[in-house]
Amino acid sequence: MCATTLVPTQPSRTGPTRSLGNIAGPASAPSPPGLSRSGGKLRRRALRLGMIGLLIGAVGLTFVLFGFAGLQLALRFREVGVPDLTNQSVDEATTTLADAGLALRIEPLSRIHQAIAAGRVAAQDPAAGLTTRSRRSVKIWLSSGPSAGSAPTLIGQSERGALARLQEDALDLGGIAEIRSSRYSSNAVVAQDPPPLASAATVSVLLNRGERGATYVMPDLIGVYGTTAAEILRAREFRVTVVGDHPYPGVLPGIILRQFPPAGFQIAHGEAISLEVSR
Repeated sequence: MCATTLVPTQPSRTGPTRSLGNIAGPASAPSPPGLSRSGGKLRRRALRLGMIGLLIGAVGLTFVLFGFAGLQLALRFREVGVPDLTNQSVDEATTTLADAGLALRIEPLSRIHQAIAAGRVAAQDPAAGLTTRSRRSVKIWLSSGPSAGSAPTLIGQSERGALARLQEDALDLGGIAEIRSSRYSSNAVVAQDPPPLASAATVSVLLNRGERGATYVMPDLIGVYGTTAAEILRAREFRVTVVGDHPYPGVLPGIILRQFPPAGFQIAHGEAISLEVSR
């Protein structure tokens, strides 16, 4: 029995062959023209919506930033009440003001105070109960303790300066007497009781009000012609105003009906005089 030998057959070179395209699968068909235009519209619409979203986000962020800045500005300039710092230590006053949104500023000069111990707040500005803007400073003066009760030197000071010095030394003003003299400055202290450095809780002062100028007694001008009286008074350096707004039956025009200052009143050069005459 003859053995049969299997020989692999070779494909015919002349037979039909398949293209690589067929091996990869059927080629995709080209998109219809209508579908291409629809995709472009979708992309443009998505881009437009994205830009609108970005614009809205930018506007919202700007609004938030401006709102935050406005809130900070309002907090900075809001009105707050000034607390009472009297008799507090520096640390206590600092904490009290910080809680109220204010700052502390210590004045270098201390003040004598009979009831407040040294180193504690004796006075403040602005005063307690007033309102001020937030983050402003409140000035304080610390007490130097009770004084020995000696009168300060007030001679030569003005009235305002003498009163301020007495208040600073926690002393009372006993009284004010007045003189008029050309030998001293006007409104200056020329004497005090008790004298400087004397032991006292109350001090009285003598003030010079300045030399009094020449004065005149206002005459009774009712029934006199206004023009004549005005000429005489103006020649004496008085300022005269003549008004004639009201008719008066039975009285000739130009007759003085009322006057100010009234008769008997003392007047000096340069003062104003008003005369009302009949019309």
